[in-house]
Amino acid sequence: MSNKKHTADYRVYYEDTDAVGIMYHANYISFCERGRSDLLRDLGLPASEVFEKLGIGFVIRHIDCDYLKMVKLDDLLTVETQVLSMKNTSFVMRQTISCQNSPVFKMDVSIVCVDRNGKPTRAPEGLREKFADYMIEE
Repeated sequence: MSNKKHTADYRVYYEDTDAVGIMYHANYISFCERGRSDLLRDLGLPASEVFEKLGIGFVIRHIDCDYLKMVKLDDLLTVETQVLSMKNTSFVMRQTISCQNSPVFKMDVSIVCVDRNGKPTRAPEGLREKFADYMIEE
């Protein structure tokens, strides 16, 4: 285990903002989704292949988030993703969005592994190994 964080940078575009150029609140969650997707891709599990390679899908069960500061059009954001915990059928990821090294949004997201019928299923052993570098040591 380590305290390694997966990081990805994204620019705030016009489509991400409201009428006055401030990022719309739901888009913080969308940027975190991009960060999780990029982490999986970097681990050799692009979203388009998760069912094929692992035989499972990921569904969001719960999100606990805090909006810390507003973000504006053209800001460059960094999304950091780590794995907080892992159980038999689910895991929790902690994500932070920063702008100029200052946190603007934080969330913990609970994700459940499901089979092709949408029923919770055991997380594959290989997934725990792939996440090992990004597990938060507490």
